[in-house]
Amino acid sequence: MSGGRILVVEDNPLNLKLVRDVLTAYGYEVVEAHTGEDGVSLAGDCAPDLVLMDLQLPGIDGYEALRRIRQDPQLGAVPVVALTAFAMREDRERTARAGFDGYLSKPISVRELPTQVGDFLSNGRADVR
Repeated sequence: MSGGRILVVEDNPLNLKLVRDVLTAYGYEVVEAHTGEDGVSLAGDCAPDLVLMDLQLPGIDGYEALRRIRQDPQLGAVPVVALTAFAMREDRERTARAGFDGYLSKPISVRELPTQVGDFLSNGRADVR
């Protein structure tokens, strides 16, 4: 289970480091963005295979960043997964209604993250917690 470019949009340096360290250890290339605006810009520049998007970001939030990514015809098929501390059922449903392809709740499981990312890359969607 390796390969693929993952754009991680996360403003918390510790969360970003954890995701980056785990994914690079499994052979993924990780591109980092700290704001929603940077995430949208980098998505257009780096052609990611998957985007992991925090919902609470400085500037535009993850929902608005997703909306902008979906407007780009080159990025329309790229799976975008919500990465959030919001873990209530309503939050999961809201992300699905907004158009996210999946949902990963924080704290991130170091053991499960590589498999979850692999599932998203293989299927475009996955039901993960």
